[in-house]
Amino acid sequence: MTQIHETKLPGVGTLHDFECQSGDRVGVISHHGDRREIVIYDPNDPDRVSESAAMTADEARVFADLLGGTTVTERLDNLRQEIDGLAIDWLPISPHSPYAGTTIGETALRSRTGVSIVALVRGRRPLPAPGPEQALMADDTAVVVGTVEGITAAAKLLSRRPR
Repeated sequence: MTQIHETKLPGVGTLHDFECQSGDRVGVISHHGDRREIVIYDPNDPDRVSESAAMTADEARVFADLLGGTTVTERLDNLRQEIDGLAIDWLPISPHSPYAGTTIGETALRSRTGVSIVALVRGRRPLPAPGPEQALMADDTAVVVGTVEGITAAAKLLSRRPR
């Protein structure tokens, strides 16, 4: 039977990984805010991820169904990690986000969810401590800090149409 390893990633979520019979190592990172990331490790460096794919919780369920089961995915939906009420997550800004091309201030994220954007990652370039005038661009990743509930709300806000 395949042994699944669970690793808590403080402030990030939980990693579940295993080694395939072929020797390939794969895993799923369950981030706060219901985001999942499938990772495939470099066969020459077991600590280096060579490929990854980010998915929403719904996409992860579909993927699990395609693989023939949903047991682990359903359990992962209930996983949350909180450190003294503080959580951190990486929220992608998709090209379809209503806030792609607007400023951080225009999202009113902090006042609406209690979550702060503490950095942006644009390509491979980090933009630490962005101000409210900083633009959010499609394919940016917002590094956010707040409560798990706030991060879940922020993820929904950044992905839906403003009212």
